[in-house]
Amino acid sequence: SGTFYQHAPTEASQATLASVSPVFAVMKLDKEGNTTYFEKKKTELYQELGLQARDLRFQHLMSIATRNNRIILRMEFLKAVITPEFLLILDYRNLNLEHWLFNELASQLAGEGQLVTYSLPFEFRAIEAILQHRISKLQGRLNTLQPQILETLEALVDPKLLSVDRSKLHILLQNGKSLSELETDLKVFKETILEILDEEELIEELCLSKWTDPQVFEESTSGIDHAEEMELLLENYYRQAEDLANEARELRVLIDDSESIIFINLDSHRNVMMRLNLQLTMGTFSLSLFGLIGVAFGMNLESSLEEDPRIFWLVTGIMFLGSGLIWRRLLSFLGRHLEPPLPPHVPAVLKKSQPATGRVEIKNHLKAETFGLSRSTLTNQ
Repeated sequence: SGTFYQHAPTEASQATLASVSPVFAVMKLDKEGNTTYFEKKKTELYQELGLQARDLRFQHLMSIATRNNRIILRMEFLKAVITPEFLLILDYRNLNLEHWLFNELASQLAGEGQLVTYSLPFEFRAIEAILQHRISKLQGRLNTLQPQILETLEALVDPKLLSVDRSKLHILLQNGKSLSELETDLKVFKETILEILDEEELIEELCLSKWTDPQVFEESTSGIDHAEEMELLLENYYRQAEDLANEARELRVLIDDSESIIFINLDSHRNVMMRLNLQLTMGTFSLSLFGLIGVAFGMNLESSLEEDPRIFWLVTGIMFLGSGLIWRRLLSFLGRHLEPPLPPHVPAVLKKSQPATGRVEIKNHLKAETFGLSRSTLTNQ
């Protein structure tokens, strides 16, 4: 009986741990595009796939790894396991990818889409479909941010505006934050792909059918290098991510340049107000200086001058004339010392051919306006 009571808590704890094991909602797609749905506990799933529990943790937001001739892939919220025969999408109910999962992915794997790897083994199609979807999502985010940022910048760098619209600045701040998140996602995507491209062994491990299908192995030995095809596939999407990163970097440079122009514009208007205040102060000083004559005549002291009826107009004329002359002299002194130096001579630059896309035209137009505004505001200042 002592032995029974000693083992009873252990069996109960094991039963409790098994009951709380996470359950995956799994979407299974095979080579023909047939789709099945089922739920399975994590312990049962990794045992069937020949994996270990830590292989299905999906610790990183983006990762591509191979375990026991299985590809374990994660793209942000998408968690997938690729085998030579089928593709498993885990927790598909919690994803915001219903249209792609239910309407496009199966047809792509069956060869009805526009995948260039349809003639290659199944894992090539699965990897390309997932990478293509990820790049399209990043491209869509950039296409959404780009016109909003350009429109906001065009409104903010307008030299006719004496003040900055706070609502536009708030929109620019939000778009800048979204752009930073996009740049981070692109950087993680590129780093993940580059880690595989730098290791030849990792590329070989991604070719699952090469080690399980004799026909594929014979093709690889006869001259069709599947590892090279996998490398070209990954390099293609790496270049696409690099292009998107360059466009995002151009937007970031435009935002930084426009912020500088906004500050220059505000400084220019502030300098105008300061100069006007200085001119009024000079005018007040000039009037006060010659106003001393009127103060002297306003004293309750008798002299022979107040008996002459023409002396009032003479003193008043001297006061206004003297004040005006002193004010003009002060203004000319102010103009000589605040006059900006002549700008350096800039040689003529050959104009580049006008790009075909309207998006590049908008960016070039904005750059030209920004450059012209900076020259005018600096000259005024």
